[in-house]
Amino acid sequence: MTMDVLVYIEHLNGKIADVSFELLGKGRELANALGGKLDAALIDANSDLATQLGSADHVVCAVDASFAQFSPMAYKNALAAMVKERAPRVVLIGNTSMGMDLAAGVSAATGIPLIAYANHIAVRDGAVVATAMVYGGKLFAEAEPEGEQVIISALAGSFSADAGKGEGAPIVEIFAAPTGGAGTQFKQLIQPEAADVDITKQDILVSVGRGIQNADNLEVVQELADALGGALSASRPVVDNGWLPKARQVGKSGVSVKPKLYFAVGISGAPEHIEGMKDAATIIAINSDPNAPIFEVADYGIAADLFDIVPALTERIKSG
Repeated sequence: MTMDVLVYIEHLNGKIADVSFELLGKGRELANALGGKLDAALIDANSDLATQLGSADHVVCAVDASFAQFSPMAYKNALAAMVKERAPRVVLIGNTSMGMDLAAGVSAATGIPLIAYANHIAVRDGAVVATAMVYGGKLFAEAEPEGEQVIISALAGSFSADAGKGEGAPIVEIFAAPTGGAGTQFKQLIQPEAADVDITKQDILVSVGRGIQNADNLEVVQELADALGGALSASRPVVDNGWLPKARQVGKSGVSVKPKLYFAVGISGAPEHIEGMKDAATIIAINSDPNAPIFEVADYGIAADLFDIVPALTERIKSG
């Protein structure tokens, strides 16, 4: 076993996922603490994306035409072979839909323990420890692997992506990965409907929850968002009811956001939602229940009926 850190590079349609840059930044921190190197694992039809991975010491490329699109079994076989041969101390994978599938498969294939849903990773007294969500996000637990090696799948938005973007020229190594036994054949990539607004890039978000009661009442909070120059987002119940599109969902099963100002309107504050917005610079909560968990993370709270507060607040903002 080495003291190296290996980061799996997730990509789609020629674009590297932001979570991979986050993990490269965190991986460098861990590698420095362990006294090892930072390697990037790229599985693709070619090695073109390696030029964007300057923050890594080495980019280990498994290259084959069959890797042009993500295939759970094929990618698992390739990454597991890479991990077995290079024996890194830590393997970092994004806790995305593809990453969760891959991390579990590689853990099973290699026997290396997996810590999933991590949002904090550090080296303490020579041991790698991670804080991860458990019980559906209701609690956070600190975990340390029994063995020396560990695979960690980390939640997107947990670390800085800028820290993982380097302009250097990494050493590129071609790895002879197994290409058979995919089990399934890729046929077609069906893109979701394009989001009208990218809520991860907004400075101001007005997020609405179950307290809005029905879709017709969305206009009340939309007017507040417009007055603030922000965008409308939502908790999961609003999206599940079809009142707003999935692209507007904040939380564990949506996206993580870090706006300068976050309004939580009619949102009780389930752990899954809080996980996606807790890093906002300023959080203002409006909820009729004074004991709602959202107030525990809010900088400012108003325990009142949103239908009394929001229209009055909107009018005040408009009047200057």
